[in-house]
Amino acid sequence: MITRLTLVNFKAFRRLGLPLGPLTLLTGLNSSGKSSVLQALALLLQSRNNAGRGLLLNGELAELGSARDVLHDDFGPADDLPGGSAPVVGFVVEGAEAPVRFVGRYDPEEPDEDVMELLEGAGTWPFLRGPFQYLHADRITPAVTYPRSRQIAIDRGFLGVRGEHTVNYLRHYGERAVPDGPLRHPGEPSPQLRDQTVAWMQELCPGVNLQADAIEGTDYVRLSYGFGGTAGINATRRRRPTNVGFGLTYALPIVVACLTATPGSLILLENPEAHLHPKGQTRMAALISAAAAAGAQLIVETHSDHVLNGVRIAVKQEALRPEDTAIHFFRGNGSGAEVITPGIDKDGMLAQWPQGFFDEWENSLDQLLD
Repeated sequence: MITRLTLVNFKAFRRLGLPLGPLTLLTGLNSSGKSSVLQALALLLQSRNNAGRGLLLNGELAELGSARDVLHDDFGPADDLPGGSAPVVGFVVEGAEAPVRFVGRYDPEEPDEDVMELLEGAGTWPFLRGPFQYLHADRITPAVTYPRSRQIAIDRGFLGVRGEHTVNYLRHYGERAVPDGPLRHPGEPSPQLRDQTVAWMQELCPGVNLQADAIEGTDYVRLSYGFGGTAGINATRRRRPTNVGFGLTYALPIVVACLTATPGSLILLENPEAHLHPKGQTRMAALISAAAAAGAQLIVETHSDHVLNGVRIAVKQEALRPEDTAIHFFRGNGSGAEVITPGIDKDGMLAQWPQGFFDEWENSLDQLLD
């Protein structure tokens, strides 16, 4: 598990040291640097098979552009990193073992290259070879079919950065058992992944069920939804995702990623609250907290106070220890970005509430009452 990540001369940050927990929430204003943290880890993950050739800026997980795009505008000296006087982009990953440093050299004569020479870190990639999922904010939208790739979904167990392989994964591994523990839904006796997925999806839409089938003779699979007679809808009629709305399909990859998390795995999530109603956002936070309690590490970028409060409730209900939660608030300071880290106690209370930190509800209420 990664306990601290340090970024040097990377994108929004000249230097940032960020403590990470089993569950880390990245919050804050737009363009304040939250995504840079996830992109840094994505960069290292997608470069691990390219270690002999350098840091791969554009790949399966992240497309960061060229070297000039990732080098901090006001880059400074990094005396603790190799490279001499040459500008470098550095990452220090700390965990249970000794810190691991990854240092990429910026070549002023080749600023548009999308591979940076590694000055340090080429032999240390096993540190990042555990299972992981990375789900972008731009996830799969409701569609009639989804890809069926054995190599990605079944052999690698990867859901895709947009979650596009989730349906095929669920089709193939639907009978796998979700281990007994925090991730098991208390209202579903069956441990099978398919049934547990349905149970958690029903937290978002009561009565919903889903079905994933291969389309014979094609490279595609089909997803359909049913409704258990709720709201007068015929339970026997299957419905295409395109006729159900965005919320369920957008949430499905996150539910499956959490339910299949194993101890030591890494899950990077962007905006898990997208297209969900407030109660659904809170329940999604409960699932994310359960995955962290089961031993996975989750780093979550969110703009939702419902997700924040869902995590606080999980701590208060002792589903997650306060020391296993890190909350970081990013905001611009005029010359870059700064990070404030409110502590959380066993009752889910935060030690501080800085200006701009999920305070718009109170601001709006003050204007209404004025």
